Amino acid sequence: MSFDSTIHAKAVQLAKLTYEITGAAGSGHPSTGASLVHLVGVLMYQHMRYEPTNPLHPAADRLVLSEGHAVPVIYAACADLGVRYGTDKDSLKPLTLDVAKTLREIDSPIDGHPNPIEGFPFFDTATGSLGQGLSSAAGIALAARLDGFDKRVFCIIGDGESREGQIWEAIDFMKDHDLKAVCPIFNCNAFAQTREVSPQQDWETTAKKLEAAGFNALVIDGHKGSDIANALAEHAKSINPDAKPVAIVAKTVKGWGAASQQGNGHHGTAAKGDALESVLEELDATEVKLGAIADTPLKIAMMSPRPTRDQVAAAKPLPFEQAMKAFGQDKALESGKFATRKAYGVALRAIGHAYPEVVALDADVNNSTFSGQFVHDDKLGERFFECRIAEQNMFSVAAGLAAGGKTPFCSTFAKFVTRGYDQIEMAINSGCQLKIAGSHAGITLGADGPSQMALPDVAWFSSFATMTHNATGKPGFYVLTPSDAYSAYALTCAAAEHEGSVYLRTLRPETEFLYSPEEEFKLGGHNVLMEGSDILIIASGYMVHEVNTALEALDDHHIEPTIVDLYSLPYDEDAILDLANECHGLVLTVEDNYGNGIGAHIASTVAASGDGFTVEQMFVNKIPKSGKTQDDLLKYCGLSSDDIAKKAITMMDALPV
Repeated sequence: MSFDSTIHAKAVQLAKLTYEITGAAGSGHPSTGASLVHLVGVLMYQHMRYEPTNPLHPAADRLVLSEGHAVPVIYAACADLGVRYGTDKDSLKPLTLDVAKTLREIDSPIDGHPNPIEGFPFFDTATGSLGQGLSSAAGIALAARLDGFDKRVFCIIGDGESREGQIWEAIDFMKDHDLKAVCPIFNCNAFAQTREVSPQQDWETTAKKLEAAGFNALVIDGHKGSDIANALAEHAKSINPDAKPVAIVAKTVKGWGAASQQGNGHHGTAAKGDALESVLEELDATEVKLGAIADTPLKIAMMSPRPTRDQVAAAKPLPFEQAMKAFGQDKALESGKFATRKAYGVALRAIGHAYPEVVALDADVNNSTFSGQFVHDDKLGERFFECRIAEQNMFSVAAGLAAGGKTPFCSTFAKFVTRGYDQIEMAINSGCQLKIAGSHAGITLGADGPSQMALPDVAWFSSFATMTHNATGKPGFYVLTPSDAYSAYALTCAAAEHEGSVYLRTLRPETEFLYSPEEEFKLGGHNVLMEGSDILIIASGYMVHEVNTALEALDDHHIEPTIVDLYSLPYDEDAILDLANECHGLVLTVEDNYGNGIGAHIASTVAASGDGFTVEQMFVNKIPKSGKTQDDLLKYCGLSSDDIAKKAITMMDALPV
């Protein structure tokens, strides 16, 4: 009896199924899948501890396929094993080959890349945008550690994909947080999409990079079952506190088992018709040549018993003023001024105490974002994860934490959030709920200049406010721009309670309190600060204060505006239209970011209504620069209170007598 022979036989079977599945679809990446057949054979049939009948089991080992295009080989194994699938967790069905052959069809759960929300819960997060899987694996492992699970997380990474810097951000993060439960497996098949991989990504250089990062890099023959099994066993031993973390570098052949599929030019090409028959014949011949016989029983490993832990019931966060006093902010409360970024920090600490599943992540700026309130609290510190200057890794780690049942709050400068747009979108695609706080938003940052200012962020995030998420039926994102400390605190608490993703913009300057404890804030809401009948002025964040400052000049011209603090996108469109109707149909929007933000959304609402409204938008319409004060920047960008008053007066003057 031979384990290697048995794994060869399983590898041939999986390769054939992979080509059949992609052949039925007419597209896919079977040659990449064929390079993984032995690794998948050992992992899914022998080494991983999981239940095919219960892929959602919280204590199960997990597999993250970072090179998501190779997913047909996983579907092949799942169809062979009867791994269950479906969108209703209470009525999952075993996957069959016939269902696997519906790959890429519009009504099929078998998506072209791993996609859990479409009905394949074997995967925790969506992958396929390359370079992100290892970070997600780290987040899954962190969640397991918090829950006391000893599960391991296996992450398969392509060699060409390893050019992505985020892979090495994740390697650093794993070292920082001692995440030995994650097993990175580099699939070194030597070919990328258009040609051979760079020598910088070959197996030798990859192993050296891993060794330099402090890992024990095990270089193996990725088509020899015993080598794979031994390496995985070494990884299991590395959980020992004194051992180095282990990574596996597997030398493989793209298109293994079929010479016609090897070498350059076969990436992303499905074999069909006669070509498929030829590939299957080649695989049969490979099986005979290797003497592959399934003569050794393969059995999926048993999971460790699920640990018991004390359940901590969620509680409502303290009210704002109580939280301020409890956390040493009495003087700020008395002063009547407090920056929204600081109020966010107080709220984060309060919800950390109220909700045991809340975790916090930051990118080396927690003393500026004020997420430091969380990390320096003795009762919360273990739920804080410093990601350092690696925002892309942070958002993907957060996705993994969310997949593990946590509620992650990610904090960094709003400008630096833009580096993670792809990672954030992949988290949305995964059905993972992210709460993102971007501080120092807009131009009121002042002296640091445009390299530190978030300006296109509202346009990007609010595009997700226009779509409905497949999994929750709610907006893909709520974009929240609080104008004072009361609203910042309340909206952070609302974000924690919301089943979905939220982007919260906070400000650097100290701002006056506009609200009282009685004021309510909700996602999708707005507040009317002043009721008039001449013109509707809609603002957000710091610009609400600037509009208030413009009131004196408007009063001199006998103009009585309605002022709306539109702190949320999306918003109640009918309510805003009603307010516009009461103000001669004149609407002025004011925001301290680039266009396609709230003004564009208001204009779209007005256009869809068919009413004859006039909408003027004020926003940052040129690249800002450094200025000593926020007033300098507002004047430079034409957004000062004087500019706002002049625009409103001009709009009123244009009304027919």
